[in-house]
Amino acid sequence: MSQTPRGLRQRAPRIAGTLALAWAAALACERLGTPLPWLIGPLFACGLASIFGVALDAPAPLRNAGQWVIGLSLGLYFTPGVLHEVIRLAPALLTGVAWALSMGYVFYRLLAAVSHARSESERATAYFAAAIGGASEMVVLGERHGASTERIASAHSLRVLIVVVAIPLGLQWAGMKGLDPTPPGPEQVHAGGLLLLAALTLLGSLLLRRLRTPNPWVLGALAVALALTGSGIELSALPKSASHAGQLFIGVALGTRFTPEFARSAPRWLAAVGLGTFAMIGASAGFAWAVSQAAGLHWATVLLGTSPGGISEMCITAKVMQLGVPAVTAFHVTRYLAVLLCSAPLYRWLRRRSAAGAS
Repeated sequence: MSQTPRGLRQRAPRIAGTLALAWAAALACERLGTPLPWLIGPLFACGLASIFGVALDAPAPLRNAGQWVIGLSLGLYFTPGVLHEVIRLAPALLTGVAWALSMGYVFYRLLAAVSHARSESERATAYFAAAIGGASEMVVLGERHGASTERIASAHSLRVLIVVVAIPLGLQWAGMKGLDPTPPGPEQVHAGGLLLLAALTLLGSLLLRRLRTPNPWVLGALAVALALTGSGIELSALPKSASHAGQLFIGVALGTRFTPEFARSAPRWLAAVGLGTFAMIGASAGFAWAVSQAAGLHWATVLLGTSPGGISEMCITAKVMQLGVPAVTAFHVTRYLAVLLCSAPLYRWLRRRSAAGAS
C-alpha cells in the first residue's frame, strides 16, 4: 500500500537519521581504507544499530534507487568489444549455473539435517533458504509451498552479509584489487547525456516492473544501458557520487534487515547458515581457480562471479575493486535467471522423488 504524504512526513526524520548514520559510517570506512566503504560502512552501522533496537527506517524506494543506479553503472561497461568477449564465455557461464544449483542442493541438505526437517513445510523452508540467488523471489516461492518466510529471509540476509564482508576483505588483504580492470565505455560526464541516460534506464526499469519481472530495477537499467553502450552510443559516464549513493542505499536496505528478533530467532539455524556460507566461499574459491584456468580469466574475477553472494553486491564489489565487471555481471545475471527458472521445478521433482522413495 502506498504511503500518504502525512505518513511520509512522519517518517522523514527517521529516514534522514538513518541516512546520516549510513553516510557517517561510509566516510569512516573510507578513511580507514576498508574495501567497499560506501556499502560495508552503512551495512554494518545500520545492522548493529538495528539489532540493538535503534529505530531506523529504510523505505523500499531507497533500495530500488540503489539497484537502479548499480544496474545503470554496470551496463556502461558493455562496449561492443566487451560484448564479444562475454559471448566467448558462454561455456564458463553455463558451468557457473551448474555450480550454483549444485551448491544450493548441498546447502539444502545441510540445512534440512540441522533443522531435522521432516514435514513438507520444513523441507520447503530449507530448500528455498539454500537457493543461491534471488533472495526476495525465494521468499515468495517458499511461501507458496508453505515454508517459513522468516527463516528463508534470515538465511539469505545472513549469507549475503557474510559474503559481502568476507570476500572483499580477503581480496584486499591478498592485494588483488585492480588486477582485472575493464574501464566503462563513456569516460566523461555530460549533463544532457546523463539526464537522457537516467530517463531511458528508469523507463526500462519501470517497464520490467509493470511486466512483473523479478529484480526490475537492476535488470531494466542494466538492459537499457547495455543496449546503448553495446551499440556504440555513449551518452555520459556516471558521476562517482551517484555510484556512492547507490551503494549506500543498498547497504542501508541490507543492514536494516537485522532486527532484534533476527538475532534471537533460531540460533542453531543461523549458525548452520553461517558455517555453510563460509564452506561455500571456500568451495567456490577452488571452483573459481579451475574455471579461470579454462576460461582465461583472473581467479578473483571468477570467484566474484561464482560466489554465493547477491547480484547487486558482487557486481558492486567487482566495480569498486576493478575485477572484471562485465564477466562478473554476466555470471550473476545468467545464474540469477537460471535459479529463478529452475528452483520451483527442481523442488517439485525432489518432492516427487522423495514421495516415490517413501512408498
